[in-house]
Amino acid sequence: MASILIVDDEDLIRWSLAQTLEAEGFTVLEAASARETLDWLEKGGDIGVVLLDLKLPDSSDLNLLRTLRGRAPGWQIILMTAHGTIEILDEAVHAGAFRALGKPFDMGYMLEVVRDAIAAKHSNVLKS
Repeated sequence: MASILIVDDEDLIRWSLAQTLEAEGFTVLEAASARETLDWLEKGGDIGVVLLDLKLPDSSDLNLLRTLRGRAPGWQIILMTAHGTIEILDEAVHAGAFRALGKPFDMGYMLEVVRDAIAAKHSNVLKS
């Protein structure tokens, strides 16, 4: 099963997402910045889903999303933000996010979205 990369500069958010996802049997990786995220990209590996915070210490717009979309087209990216307007969330989806969610979010709903992203990734692989 592919890993889930949680990208958020807030330790508590990474921890709570990791606890929930690991309890569901997922393998979880973590990054607290855009640089750490790009390091995971360079390492390769089997990352299937990225939970990406919009505002990071070294990135506060959709450029990281666009970079990941261009360099890792197989990754399903779920954008998370506490600073999102409808326009930002819509722009994120148009930039290639699988979904864009406002914080705070319901953890049960996040699990559904992650499962949907994994299913979409597998259906895309089967079509290839």
